Amino acid sequence: MGAANRVENEVAMITLAAAALDPIFKPHVVPRLYGWVGSTSKQGERQQGWILQELMPGTPLDEKLEGMGLEEKKKIFAQIAKLLKGLQDFPLPASITQFGGLTFDNEGNIISAPMTSTGIGPWPSYEAAFKERLEQALRKADENSYIQGWHANGVRARLEAFVERGLPASFEPLESRDQKVIVHADFTPNNLLFDASTGHITGLIDYDFSCILHPSYEFLRSFDGVGGQFRGWSGIEGREQKALKEAKLHGFQDPLPDDKDGDSGVQWNVAKAWEDELEKAGCKRPMTIPGIDKVADVDALLGSILPWRVTNSDILRRQTDEVIRNCRDENEGVLIQILEHNGF
Repeated sequence: MGAANRVENEVAMITLAAAALDPIFKPHVVPRLYGWVGSTSKQGERQQGWILQELMPGTPLDEKLEGMGLEEKKKIFAQIAKLLKGLQDFPLPASITQFGGLTFDNEGNIISAPMTSTGIGPWPSYEAAFKERLEQALRKADENSYIQGWHANGVRARLEAFVERGLPASFEPLESRDQKVIVHADFTPNNLLFDASTGHITGLIDYDFSCILHPSYEFLRSFDGVGGQFRGWSGIEGREQKALKEAKLHGFQDPLPDDKDGDSGVQWNVAKAWEDELEKAGCKRPMTIPGIDKVADVDALLGSILPWRVTNSDILRRQTDEVIRNCRDENEGVLIQILEHNGF
């Protein structure tokens, strides 16, 4: 996390989310802010600030959602879609001019700043955000003793070629690339609070990863456990997941396929119900964002440059050297597949 504006970003995002959602949700679902102090530097050391905010009522939706029937889920999905629509439609202040995170200027205006989940930015375009993040990932890969910058087997040269030529080509189909909206970026059932007695969502919480980016980014980061994240091509997803992705892009079959159990299975009636509620609410969604599939492929490549199992310090401490190297080799294979899929 980028500590320099972490507190300021969350305060600014909560402020914008409240302005967007308070008029359409009663009672309010965005926590009230009671006080905050930003991060400061003292004697060369950065001290993290704090936020005092409202404790919202309800229980995490993920504790209840799985056990709900389809009709009950539809009512929840309709509320989630309404929340998303409110965030997507909110007119951003003119002081927010770039993509990325937020902070405040000396007059109290909300302005563009680094994106807290990366510590870099802001950027003049959505494409520029991905470009610098790819370059940042490659620099960090250079520092990793297992990955060694992916220089082995010519993978690094192919990655650099993709950044130079493949990235601009991947953004060409995204005609709406200049759109900027509020992105929660962790819009999942565990960050939604729910009152079982009324069937109402009572809170949308945890704005730590929130940012100002293109509407497609919400689908790349959120909705796991609801409609499912929109993931790019990786070569390892099962047939069911590929079929679901196609359905989100081009429409669902009628009749729907049979539901499949297991981690790679798809609950088709639930997935279709989610898509229907997004459509009813008028949300921007994968089917209405031409080019999102290419952006998702870039995101999949970005996520594969620094594989969690080879870069997370907690995981590394618990694994043998052989296991880590096997993970590294497996991930190199995934990287190569993604690059080949994209013509590199």
